Amino acid sequence: MKNSISIKNKKASFEFTFLEEFVAGIVLFGTEVKSIRNGNASFTDSYCYIDEGEIFLKNLHISEYKNSSYNKHEPTRIRKLLLTKREINKIKQKISEKGLTVIPIKIFFNERGLIKISIAIAKGKKNWDKRESIKEKDINREIQRNYER
Repeated sequence: MKNSISIKNKKASFEFTFLEEFVAGIVLFGTEVKSIRNGNASFTDSYCYIDEGEIFLKNLHISEYKNSSYNKHEPTRIRKLLLTKREINKIKQKISEKGLTVIPIKIFFNERGLIKISIAIAKGKKNWDKRESIKEKDINREIQRNYER
């Protein structure tokens, strides 16, 4: 079953500079999958951390599925991400550097219909970097408007 749902973390590209990206599987309950198919997920303040050789996602809000009966899930529970040991070790080595963190970028369905999450090793932007990003967006928007005419 092909599904084109893609939920993006819009704030992340403004707040952070992405250094390296990874695609991971995510362990979900059935009601969470149905809720994501409806587009009911939010990345507000979500981040990833490594604990005992496994990587987890914290504060990803997936709304409860309306049509579920007694099998409801907790909306902001900690979810395990599925990556290879090599990828986890690489991430662990990189985030040991000062100022780097792991953040989720987007949730999407792959070609087999499985839910995947794109995560990135990121470095926080300074205020002048953010102003530069805003200028770039304005310039690109202006160019696009002139091009459409």
